Amino acid sequence: MTDERQAAEREATASTRETGFPAGFHWGAATAAYQIEGAVRADGRGESIWDRFSHTPGAIVDGSTGDDACDSYHRLDHDLDLLARLGLTAYRFSIAWPRIFPTGRGPLNEAGLAYYARLIDGLLARGIAPFATLYHWDLPQALEDRGGWLNRDTAGFFADFAAALGRRLGDRIAHWITLNEPHIVAYEGYLYGQKAPGKRDAALLAPVSHHLLLAHGRAVQALRAETPAATQIGLALNLTAIESATDRAEDVEAAALLDGLWHRWYLDPLYRASYPDDVQRALPLPPDLVRAGDLETIAGQTDFLGVNYYTRARVKAGVGPRPRILPPAGRRCTMGWEIYPDGLEPILRRLRSDYQPARLYITENGVPVADTLTASGEVHDDARIEYLREHLQAARAAIAAGVPLAGYFVWSLLDNFEWQLGYTQRFGLAYTDYATQRRIPKDSARFYAALAATNGATLDTSRDDLTPPSV
Repeated sequence: MTDERQAAEREATASTRETGFPAGFHWGAATAAYQIEGAVRADGRGESIWDRFSHTPGAIVDGSTGDDACDSYHRLDHDLDLLARLGLTAYRFSIAWPRIFPTGRGPLNEAGLAYYARLIDGLLARGIAPFATLYHWDLPQALEDRGGWLNRDTAGFFADFAAALGRRLGDRIAHWITLNEPHIVAYEGYLYGQKAPGKRDAALLAPVSHHLLLAHGRAVQALRAETPAATQIGLALNLTAIESATDRAEDVEAAALLDGLWHRWYLDPLYRASYPDDVQRALPLPPDLVRAGDLETIAGQTDFLGVNYYTRARVKAGVGPRPRILPPAGRRCTMGWEIYPDGLEPILRRLRSDYQPARLYITENGVPVADTLTASGEVHDDARIEYLREHLQAARAAIAAGVPLAGYFVWSLLDNFEWQLGYTQRFGLAYTDYATQRRIPKDSARFYAALAATNGATLDTSRDDLTPPSV
């Protein structure tokens, strides 16, 4: 071990002992392109499936679209300055595939690439590490017209997209996330029809999931070929605290099956190069879907796993093989999800014991609150502060138990377009006044800024005793 590495490990150990978080822990916030950028027709951007879906009558609860969203495309410097004022050390954003390749493939759109180059350079100039997500659900509509994620060729087009970005931006991005929440893409996009592309067919789950995972594996290979050796590559999975509602054997089995469908269906291929046998009985793989070499490609080494955590599911046996999810218990947020911080630490510990990822990041965690702007221009979101505190306390406990957790990203930096729920939910550290596009830091922004400034030392400090940074 080199002297430099020994010194770094001593520093990390001392920091962890002092604050509960290791030195170099990333304090970040996360966003997604379609939810904040707006400017959907600017500079040669092509149509995405979310442009098409959001303009479908009845698809979005408030009838809105992401055409304008937070207009971050035109307010980039302002949003970069907001990140800097908060003192954040990392920013997770996504790169809109249709801005780079308007039809998903073919000639690269230099104007679209230039926007992300400005974003990355602006982050680095402010001392903020870029975490770039390649796919946060905005598939080019032209590829959907060719079959979308049901078409195996889409995985290859995605690898080409990853290679182009690695070649042009890889010297400045040290952390890449290939996919965001393939489970949500498959279930809400292809089974329930709640998200783009709005299909409703259980037979689509297996092929869509497999092609997404194959796209991840091929993108990892493409990025490895185009980026420096020290580049870190992973993906982000949404993981839920799944619990059996009773000790009855049939309920325990139902919870295990749901865990398989939602979690192991993605984790096992990534870390074990196989699909779980029990889930294949409930969700059979179509003949010839998995080809020679696919699972080895999917299980090609990733450097980290991103965890998006929000809630719990209590499960009982249903009629037939399908598990039954009970209504939420306890505290709920404005979206109806149960607020359940006690579920986070067990998930992180389970990942460490069962899959041994080299590094973990909490790539999304946050809560929608019925925020209101006071007459004096403030937002007092005590419920969000308590949510963040409780979940970060759980994260700290996981670190103490040996989980290699290296960062935490609040969802989200800004109130934004919340997919099929439009502008009815507010997740942001900053309040977005959509009429003026003004960003107003909430009390939670100041709370989180204090954590970033002290590497988590203020986590247990009561609000009365906390002197938050001015943001």
